[in-house]
Amino acid sequence: MTHPSHQRTRRWRRMTRLIGVLFAFSLVAAACGSDDDSEDADEAPAATEAMAEESMADSMDDDHMDDSMDDSMDDDHMDDSMDESMDDEMMDDSMDESMDDEMMDLSGTKVSVFGPESSDEEAGALRDALDHFAAQTGIEITYTGARDAADQINAQAAGGNPPDIFIFPQPGKLADFARDGYLEPLPADVVAAMNEHWTPAWTVFGDVDGTQYGIPNKSDLKSLVWYKPALFESKGYSVPGTWDELKALSAEMIANGDTPFCIGIESGPATGWTFTDWVEDLMLRFHTPEDYDAWVAGDLAFSSDEVSGVFTEVLDLWNTPGMVFAAGGSIAATPFGDNGQPLVDNDCMMHRQASFYAAFIPEGTVFADGSADAVDTFYFPSVRGDQPVLGAGTLVGAFRDAPEVWEVMKYFGSSEYAEVRQRAQTDRKGGGLSGFLSAATNQDPSVYQPLEQSFLSILQNADVVRFDGSDLMPAEVGAGTFWTEGTAVVNGDKTVAEATQVIDDSWPQ
Repeated sequence: MTHPSHQRTRRWRRMTRLIGVLFAFSLVAAACGSDDDSEDADEAPAATEAMAEESMADSMDDDHMDDSMDDSMDDDHMDDSMDESMDDEMMDDSMDESMDDEMMDLSGTKVSVFGPESSDEEAGALRDALDHFAAQTGIEITYTGARDAADQINAQAAGGNPPDIFIFPQPGKLADFARDGYLEPLPADVVAAMNEHWTPAWTVFGDVDGTQYGIPNKSDLKSLVWYKPALFESKGYSVPGTWDELKALSAEMIANGDTPFCIGIESGPATGWTFTDWVEDLMLRFHTPEDYDAWVAGDLAFSSDEVSGVFTEVLDLWNTPGMVFAAGGSIAATPFGDNGQPLVDNDCMMHRQASFYAAFIPEGTVFADGSADAVDTFYFPSVRGDQPVLGAGTLVGAFRDAPEVWEVMKYFGSSEYAEVRQRAQTDRKGGGLSGFLSAATNQDPSVYQPLEQSFLSILQNADVVRFDGSDLMPAEVGAGTFWTEGTAVVNGDKTVAEATQVIDDSWPQ
């Protein structure tokens, strides 16, 4: 079916061509009675073009049109001219429709997508969402997920066999690939489509040196603590409103024989990122947004008093006897995803983790319904009285310039993708929290559970929002030494001073 905008274009073309024909005949008649030299005649086309818009309404006036027709040609001549004009127009319409059909028909094309989401719930829902779009367009879309996708993509790009689209877990890595010439800049229509669904607060992370390479497709809220409200109430615990209150509550829990936190930082080649999240959240709380930005940009050293002091703050809390339940025997040996079950089993009272962690809490868990075993969240407390929020997410970038690739890219950034994926992931989780969140605008909020809607509210009402710092840093730091050296200090293998110096030395010059 021809798009309405093309129909309007053709109707306008017919009208203007008819006017042009009539106007041209009047000019011919006038020229025949003129003695103007050839120099004036050469200027006539420009003058005619300038006059066309001004005289269009007058040219359509019936009396004026009849006079022009009478003066310039007889009825038979006009009929012949009109027939020829209509024949030409029908040919143009046929060509336009053929071109439209050719441009819009993407059946038989293929697009490959690769990314870090690999679980049945997450990767499965992502495939469901892509299948939905494939059914609409005829594009064959495949998705492959791997926990170590961020490492695999390096070899794929260097070897000349990257996917058409990669889902980047870190904007810093996307920027590296863009600067190295691997990624395609977004065409103007793709940028326009993205801007219909995302605010500049999110699209900025796909902008590399003034050129847009990435589109956000998923959002995470990291400044959350998971807990059981009924269990808190039964033990007389109150939700803390400040960092000092959180530390005091933790001490009270230990004194009562309860373990405050479940913590684990093992994540395969990404081991250590959980520690970096704690550091980032507290950097936003102990220091100003400007300090945070300077740190992420490499202008505030890891070895500075500000950053090393936050390292020490996290380690002092974690190393307090009785503070942590680690299912794997130690914090560094416990997979980050293995903390949901002990929270449900009351092995710990709290777990600080992002909104996506709902996908790691055992199936069948109830959320925020007031029942005895319901799991809920509270805001990770402030230090200075403001309400900063640490966010994160993923972005898609394209390695191939092709119409089908750009259509899939547009879809990834749309509210339609967010809604379809959210429904699919909710279904795959058995109707509970999905673990998926998107800050795309124009979504139907009813696709989210009430607790998930509260996550969006926190994002919207925060005084300060900053993206995950390690994700913004150059990959060799944010997804490299920050993780590995963070793990070293958690294990006690290095001091804070030793580890932060190594990280500073790894910053690209």
